[in-house]
Amino acid sequence: MLETTLTKPAQPAIWSRDIPQDVIYKADQQRVPAVLQRLPTQDELPCDDGVPMESGRHRLQMELLVNSLDLWLEQQGDGYVSGNMFVYFSDKQVLNQDFRGPDVFVVRGVSRVERKSWVVWEEGKNPDIVIELLSESTAAVDKGEKKTIYQNKLQVEEYYWFDPFNSEDFVGWRLEQGVYQKKALDAKNRLISQQLGLALVRWEGVFNHVKAVWLRWATLDDELLPTPQEYERREKEQAQQRAERLAAKLRALGINPDELG
Repeated sequence: MLETTLTKPAQPAIWSRDIPQDVIYKADQQRVPAVLQRLPTQDELPCDDGVPMESGRHRLQMELLVNSLDLWLEQQGDGYVSGNMFVYFSDKQVLNQDFRGPDVFVVRGVSRVERKSWVVWEEGKNPDIVIELLSESTAAVDKGEKKTIYQNKLQVEEYYWFDPFNSEDFVGWRLEQGVYQKKALDAKNRLISQQLGLALVRWEGVFNHVKAVWLRWATLDDELLPTPQEYERREKEQAQQRAERLAAKLRALGINPDELG
């Protein structure tokens, strides 16, 4: 959904205010292209283009996918998920200001530390999963240019797209021998992520006061991954139920639980 290429100013070729000058060598007098003297770090690279999500629905959909999976990954002990964050995989991106920002991406087997951007040459790993949220202005790019980049350059194992305003436009791809093959919906109308052992399901319900068909993560046993708020609410409800069962047992023994200190 996020725009893939920033507008390029005529001069200079690189945003000097964003990238330190010792990173770039630009031989203007010799009329040769700019080159990198070294690969910049995430602290030296732009991490935000100031372009907002397409709509409030898109923002909520991203938060729903990211926050619920982040809680699950925390319980698993590793893995990183984020959204609307730049992913750097080539020095040419720095020179051309071609900054890719997947709506949602997931990486397994890495630490959960905070990051400003995902920089492949620092992390040593590409994203394993990418999800793009379609809109009228970005659908063609998400289905064309970005799909080609995720297949050929980033080699993302699983790529999905979903339109928050048209739940029928939901497609998944799996990388097989370097080429994306379209995933088939299973008997429950789900797309299964082999990378996570989870399902992506279309769930009709209310999230943050908005009733819609949302894309959500679920276990293969059809249990939705809860958001942190849903998880906290469920924990409180279960604690209350345990307390009520204990009180009932005490009353059956002739003990008034309200009189216990």
